[in-house]
Amino acid sequence: ATTGDFNSLKARVDALEAGVSQSQTDAAAARSAANNAVDTANRAMDKANEANARSIDTETKIDRMFKRAMHK
Repeated sequence: ATTGDFNSLKARVDALEAGVSQSQTDAAAARSAANNAVDTANRAMDKANEANARSIDTETKIDRMFKRAMHK
């Protein structure tokens, strides 16, 4: 192996290491974005559950009021 071969191989290894480093950075960014999406989805689910509970409560109150009006 010549010095030129070694330098060529070293350049390829350096390029691969840079590619791996960039891939790791991209994966970390994707993981962070996914975690943010999960957090947003969880907050949306909490709000939807809260709205559903309020809807059920309101429906129950309206039903009681209707029944009282019908008994009079």
